[in-house]
Amino acid sequence: MLRGIDVELRRGTLVRFHGSNGTGKSTLLRMLAGTDSPSEGRVEGRPRRVAYVPERFPGALPLTALGYVTHLGRIHGLRRGEAKARAGEWLERLGAAEHARTPVSELSKGTAQKVAVAQALVAAPQLLVLDEAWTGLDAAARDELDRSVAERVAAGATVAFVDHDPQRLVRAVDVAYRLEAHGLVPAEPPSLEAGSESWVRIVAVGPVGAIAPAGLPGAPSVTAGPDGTTELTVASVHSDGVLRALLGARPAWHVRAVSPTPDQVQRPTPVRERNQP
Repeated sequence: MLRGIDVELRRGTLVRFHGSNGTGKSTLLRMLAGTDSPSEGRVEGRPRRVAYVPERFPGALPLTALGYVTHLGRIHGLRRGEAKARAGEWLERLGAAEHARTPVSELSKGTAQKVAVAQALVAAPQLLVLDEAWTGLDAAARDELDRSVAERVAAGATVAFVDHDPQRLVRAVDVAYRLEAHGLVPAEPPSLEAGSESWVRIVAVGPVGAIAPAGLPGAPSVTAGPDGTTELTVASVHSDGVLRALLGARPAWHVRAVSPTPDQVQRPTPVRERNQP
């Protein structure tokens, strides 16, 4: 049972909830997602497009993996062709494309979890709620989900999550709360373990006079390089998202080099604050 909960989730932020078993983390996430309603009080300002990955994904569904993700895209307002195309893209990104035609009821637990994540991301939600969404995923899919979370936050969405790993997205968390018996209290995110994060340097050339796009995943440091290049240094988990943003810009940037930074390089200072409401 939850009492005395008063929390504001700002746009463009990554919010972590933690607490011991039985304190109501999953209940709170269900209310944020709109699958449960509070018996007292209210939830206000929930955006139109909300997606939710529950702690336990209902596997007994009479649809294929592709059909299910497409169906959820349609529910979120995508046209049929766009929903199917996006569903295929997300299954590919998460490493489940070979199971696209497999009934969800026949999928392994790990592959079913990939489908659960794909359905949440297919329509670019404005609020993404993740309840232990990384559990059951292989390493590649966990990394892809990390990148996808960074992309949603960079796009101005809000992501709220619970995870048993205290290091999950520890560098990227904007706000953390702890659920206790008497309610919700602000908390400091867990500190980053030494040596647990690596960095990537991206050298790119943009259109004449252009600056790096705003809101890049991971808030990379940006410096002017020689010969008109721009150098971006970002945590490796966000590097794919930065590359997609550069290559998808209009006009597109040309990426000259991508390389790991030396081990002694410390976390760079971002050149801009993360999106504010």
